[in-house]
Amino acid sequence: MAKIESYKNLIVWQKSIILVKEVYQLTKNFPRSELYGLTSQMRRSAISIPSNIAEGYGRKSTKEYAQFYGIAFGSARELETQLIIARELQFINVSAFAKIDTLLNEILRMLNTMIQKIRSLIK
Repeated sequence: MAKIESYKNLIVWQKSIILVKEVYQLTKNFPRSELYGLTSQMRRSAISIPSNIAEGYGRKSTKEYAQFYGIAFGSARELETQLIIARELQFINVSAFAKIDTLLNEILRMLNTMIQKIRSLIK
């Protein structure tokens, strides 16, 4: 595996930043009553994904690196659930949901692949 100079060069991190921006755009139209509920929770989950990728990259051991990718993966699954709830509550329409869900699923696949590759290095 080639050495990555910075976590910023990781495509999964770059796509996660785009996801954060999409979530912020999406949630700005949520009801004001959700500002401290679903809006805040979705934003925190989205931010957690690239943040944990970056933090994992800064760790010294491969095991820790895999752990932080796992946390990012968990945050992505959390966001996935929150998006479904937002759709069910009709805070977002079907096309907006489909767009962000496609990006999120791509990130989930990339994280899963990275986790598997890193864990194979540990064994």
